[in-house]
Amino acid sequence: MKDYYKILGVERSASEEEIKKAFRKLAHEHHPDKTGGEDAKFKEINEAYQVLSDKRKREHYDRFGTDPSAQGFPGGNPFGGFDFGGAGFGGFDPSSVNIDIEDILGSFFGGGGQKRRTQRSGSDLQTVLQLTLEEVFSGVKKDVFVRTNISCDKCGGSGAESGSVLEVCDVCSGKGEIREMFMGPFSRTRACNKCHGFGKIPKKACGKCSGNGIVSGERKVTVEVAPGVQEGQVIQVKGAGESGPRNGGTGDLFIAIQIKQNLHFRRSADDLLVSAEVKIADIILEKKNHLTGIDGKKLEFVVPSNFNLRDPLKISGEGMPRFGKRSRGDLLVNLVIKSPKKVSRKAREVLESLSDSDID
Repeated sequence: MKDYYKILGVERSASEEEIKKAFRKLAHEHHPDKTGGEDAKFKEINEAYQVLSDKRKREHYDRFGTDPSAQGFPGGNPFGGFDFGGAGFGGFDPSSVNIDIEDILGSFFGGGGQKRRTQRSGSDLQTVLQLTLEEVFSGVKKDVFVRTNISCDKCGGSGAESGSVLEVCDVCSGKGEIREMFMGPFSRTRACNKCHGFGKIPKKACGKCSGNGIVSGERKVTVEVAPGVQEGQVIQVKGAGESGPRNGGTGDLFIAIQIKQNLHFRRSADDLLVSAEVKIADIILEKKNHLTGIDGKKLEFVVPSNFNLRDPLKISGEGMPRFGKRSRGDLLVNLVIKSPKKVSRKAREVLESLSDSDID
């Protein structure tokens, strides 16, 4: 006996709304048109929902299981010939009907009652933009070039020669869409390959694009990157993707940010890490030391007494800009102790005297 509650992943006490919610989720996940979708699994989910969503069928199932011959209620079998082993539609022959699965799911996922768009639009594209750390720090405007289908410049994307009239498509009879059968009684609708969903085709096709309205080319996209962008962050540019046939719409371009390694600075979130040489004497005497920031700014720092030289020295507010904000991270300085090349006799005497002093 099939456990319809287990198939939908709900308890036997589940409400109608919980059953419907579970079906929506599973139907969307296992729809055959989706990547990884399975016809058999989708049929099983639909069968379970057809029973549990109907009050009389659910009551009979709870008492007698999937035996359609059981007489559990006055007046005979409440399923009216419902076939538990079929596609889940009782009282009629499934092969005699044509059910548009997109219409069914559309009512669940917000598409019910709306006119289906069959015109084929261009695909979304993705590319990688490499930036230096200095460009990320300051922000930059870059030109990105993408090889893709672009609108035909001869016909303006219409697919027709100048002055040519449009005729009704003989494949879809002007509907712009074709319905095809799949998975038993179910059908689905797709755009007509000949007219690309428009319902009409030019009497004389454009000589450059052969009536498609698109040609292979290169699209130049200027993108402005704000300071502080992170590695792997994606910037979406609307309408900068592939052009669809005959002005059917253009996809978007998604640009992933890749940051090149820097010889001197290393990034950690919004902080910058850098190494700087310091002399022992400067540390002892707490003298000012200098280094250059990523923006070329001259910075001063002093190593305070009792400072653990294994820790980085923090210079507040001199790191990377925080993306979308006016504040900055910190500059973390890794102190590299510089040993003297030569120690004079006088300096050695001073150091020896210091070693015997109370200096810790």
